[in-house]
Amino acid sequence: QVQLIESGGGLLQAGGSLRLSCAASGRIFGSYVMGWFRQAPGKEREFVAGITWSAGNTFYGDYMKGRFIISRDNAKNTVYLQMNSLKPEDSAVYYCAVNSAGYGWTQRGRYDYWGQGTQVTVSS
Repeated sequence: QVQLIESGGGLLQAGGSLRLSCAASGRIFGSYVMGWFRQAPGKEREFVAGITWSAGNTFYGDYMKGRFIISRDNAKNTVYLQMNSLKPEDSAVYYCAVNSAGYGWTQRGRYDYWGQGTQVTVSS
């Protein structure tokens, strides 16, 4: 069992930056993928970024690469999402999740555990 708690969301203006954190507790194996998803009102939950827990390999959604950076601190059991040059269309609830299968990074159904989400609102 893994518990995830996100933090760092908020309201900011377009062009700004924000760093989200996801604190994990429970058993996390090196092969696990830690992912960030987001969901805007009326839209599907979409993949943002993922990172393998041990090696730190990363993968990004098509529209996030270059603006968002995912990282992890194994000692703190925490995953981060640095978001830069934010746009109003980035407004959403951002969720942290764990994929124990180690594959299917972009597939929501591959993730076993989810946090409660943190709201990010970007004004124009």
